[in-house]
This record gives sequence, C-alpha cells and structure tokens, in this order.
Amino acid sequence: FMGLNIAGVGIAATFELFVTILAVFELLVFMGVVAPGFQWSNFTTNGWAGESTFTIGSIGGIFAAIPFAIWFFLAIEGAAMAAEEVKEPKKIVPRAYIAGILTLVFLAFGTMIFAGGVGDWTALSNINDPLPQAMKTVVGDSSGWFHMLVWIGILGLVASFHGIIMGYSRQIFALSRAGFLPGVLSTVHPTRKTPHWAIITGGVIGIAAIFSDNLITINGTTLTGNIVTMSVFGAIVMYIMSMLSLFKLRQSEPNLERPYIAPLYPIFPAIALVTGIVCLVAMIYYNFIVFGLFVGLFAIGFAYYAATGHLRAGAEGDLLLGTK
Repeated sequence: FMGLNIAGVGIAATFELFVTILAVFELLVFMGVVAPGFQWSNFTTNGWAGESTFTIGSIGGIFAAIPFAIWFFLAIEGAAMAAEEVKEPKKIVPRAYIAGILTLVFLAFGTMIFAGGVGDWTALSNINDPLPQAMKTVVGDSSGWFHMLVWIGILGLVASFHGIIMGYSRQIFALSRAGFLPGVLSTVHPTRKTPHWAIITGGVIGIAAIFSDNLITINGTTLTGNIVTMSVFGAIVMYIMSMLSLFKLRQSEPNLERPYIAPLYPIFPAIALVTGIVCLVAMIYYNFIVFGLFVGLFAIGFAYYAATGHLRAGAEGDLLLGTK
C-alpha cells in the first residue's frame, strides 16, 4: 500500500475510491439482509448503561461511550490534506467534507441500530466481528450473504488503512515543509511527484508499533490500543483549538480572505467547541493514565517547537511567499 501511494496520487485515490465504494455497498447489504430480523425492543433492552430506562446512572454509560462514538468520525479532517492535489480546493474540499460526514452519519447509525436490533446486543459488545455475528443470527453461518460480508468486509479495513496512509504522509510532508520536521521528509519523488520519504517513514513507524503491540502494555491495554486512545486525545484537542482559532481570527482578522465560511456562525462553531470540551472531559475521566502520557508527549513536542524556532524562520517565510 505504501508503494501504491508512492506510485502516484491518481492511482492511490482511484484505488481508495474503488475499495470505499465496495465497503459502503457491503454495509448497505448488511442492513438490507438483517432488516427482516430487526426488532426495536432488542436494541433498547438494557440500552441505558444496563438498564431499560434512563436513570442517573445512565449518564456514566453515555460518557464512557463517547470515545467509541468519536471513532466513527475520527480522521475525517484528513480530507484537507488533499487540498493541493485537487483542481478546485475551495469548492471540492468543503463538498467532500459535507458528503463524507453525511455518509458516515448514515452508515454509523445504520450499522449500530441494525446490528444491535437483531438479537442480544450485549453478545456483540466485546467481540471483534460484530457485523458478521449479527448477520449470522438472521441468516445462519452457511448463507452466501454471510460469507460475502466476511470477505468484502476486509475491504472496509483496506479503505481505512489506505486512507490513513494518504493522510499521514501529507501531514508529515506539510510539517516538514513548514520546518517542524527534518527537510528530507518534504522531498517528493523525482518522477512520481509524491512525498515518498513521508510515506515510508510513517509506514515504518506503524509497522514497528504493530510488532511491539504485545511487548508494551499500559493500564492493561496493548500498545496499539493506547495509541488509538492518544490519537483520539490529539483529535479532540485539535478540534477545540480549531474552534478557538476560528473565534479569535473572526475578531482579530475580520477582513481576512476566507475560501470557506463556517455555516451559521457562531452557533455551529460554538456547539462544536462545547461538544469537544465535553468529549475531552469524558476521555480524561476514563483514560487518565493515557492522558498523562499524552500531556507528557505534548510537552516534549512543545519543547522541540521552542528549541527549533530558528530552523523554521526561512521555511515559514517561504511558505507565506508561496515559494514552496
């Protein structure tokens, strides 16, 4: 997959689109096949933190579920990393965001509700393959639909994995180009015009994390599990800072050219800010040790930022002049 991304963004994006369409098709088929076995009572039974009706204790269950809900939409902001590789980014990127969010909302609610409504949802809560097991409840394990879901379901993982490669490589490339990371990471392939060193570097780090998974455990959770949690922390902090920056720039730079205007300002941004803060509080409460590690890494990153400011002076100036 790294080689596919190095080969060219056109090839990589086409492949990503193909596997994503198949993954969406798979989820639609899942919802259609299990629909005859769906019962709303199955979905709502003990659905309030183990109770069938809402109680004060249900609030704790809702907060505990927030980190998992975030994962339905995590990393969608990576779409902005393709801004330099589309013809009309001012138009295309906002459209991509809106279409992506609407698609995710529909599929997330659809898979959650239908999977939880075909039987005892608690039997699916602690397994790694809830969708195939939910379908098996309706059609049995000898059905062709069941086997199709298992095999096509792999494409969902491929689409996510491939999208992550495209996102992290452009992020590393952008940070390097701005002077935050070594300059070699912002070099592009002489013929393919892709950030090959950024792609390879991120991939090597990911592979190392996979093979180190069982060697490092924190609070009873494996390395990759904690990396996932820290990535959620990073995303939430970024969301909060983005909203604060939006409010600040609207006040300090009212005449700044804005290729995209946040809809229903300041209501929508305020809702996003408050929601982000609530999610951060929930994450800290249920993952305090990992949050401590996150703060430590954040401090190391800030120290690096402060110590290498002189290395970014030229890069930042070049970027503002549009020469890089």
